[in-house]
Amino acid sequence: MGRYVIAVLPGDGIGPEVTAEAVRVLEAVGRRFGHTFEFHEALIGGAAIEATGSPLPPETLDRCRRSDAILLGAVGGPRWDDPTAPVRPEQGLLDLRKGLGLFANLRPVRAFPALVDATPLKRHVIQGVDLLFVRELTGGLYFGPRREAGPDGEEAYDTMHYTRPEIERVVRLAAGLARARRKKLTSVDKANVLAASRLWRRVTEAVVRREFPDVALEHVLVDAFAMHLIRRPAAFDVVVTENMFGDILTDEAAVLAGSMGMLPSASLGETPPGLFEPVHGSAPDIAGRNLANPIGAILSAALLLRHGLGLEAEAAAVERAVEAALADGYRTRDIADGEGPIVGTREMGEAIRQRI
Repeated sequence: MGRYVIAVLPGDGIGPEVTAEAVRVLEAVGRRFGHTFEFHEALIGGAAIEATGSPLPPETLDRCRRSDAILLGAVGGPRWDDPTAPVRPEQGLLDLRKGLGLFANLRPVRAFPALVDATPLKRHVIQGVDLLFVRELTGGLYFGPRREAGPDGEEAYDTMHYTRPEIERVVRLAAGLARARRKKLTSVDKANVLAASRLWRRVTEAVVRREFPDVALEHVLVDAFAMHLIRRPAAFDVVVTENMFGDILTDEAAVLAGSMGMLPSASLGETPPGLFEPVHGSAPDIAGRNLANPIGAILSAALLLRHGLGLEAEAAAVERAVEAALADGYRTRDIADGEGPIVGTREMGEAIRQRI
């Protein structure tokens, strides 16, 4: 039995709706297992810009630092879509990751048996898919040296920059997770073209060979992996890759789960707190209409329990409850198969809570 402080950052769009269901699931976990969760809401993203002028107010960062874990909804929306604006909602998320030293993003992708026909891929391709992507979060093209296009608009560049320590820490985390699963690690790079990828491959080889000799390591070029991810996804277990490749591949992998609304994530650093959020974005077109799929947020709460608080049995109970609700025919609009009734955000959350 424990007492835990959770910072809740609902954010924008459907963020408040799906985080509310995740909070209710955590409360149900607390009742079953005897834990107390103390929730504190704070502003981030567009909501924070509207209220304070900043996408990450200092009080939000302070609240997060004083918490055991952070549950986030989504940031962004049409009101703040101008990519040239000096203040944007996404800056709040990037600044939060930086402020907390979060360097690895975990994105599990599981094909639930009840949803194997909810994707455009054939049943035999989807069955048995249970992947864990580990994406490096603080380096690469998104954070390397860059030049914006000048007044003439003739030149701009971004630099894929990595150092040995940056690669070592994320590979070490991924290999440790692989050791606890099927002892199989796939590293994705573009070593036939990119110098940064050749460094990535050398460092990965050294870390796994030296520290994880029981883990089988394979290297796959990113273009080949993008094809394999659709043709034979069940062949992979834990996948580690750099920032941009991970961003693209994990969005591609959403098709394996049936919908982007099914996917959770965890962003971790050397020390707590970690940040836990669904990957689906703010979906402003359905915000406030009880249409959003809360499963990504609820499974993010499961990751919070597992990786944020070390509560494995509690995390597994949430995941089993999600699987049971799906097996019993509950579907939100994005995963509807035409064979059962479509329920809303709140109804799906309630169905899952009843099965914890």
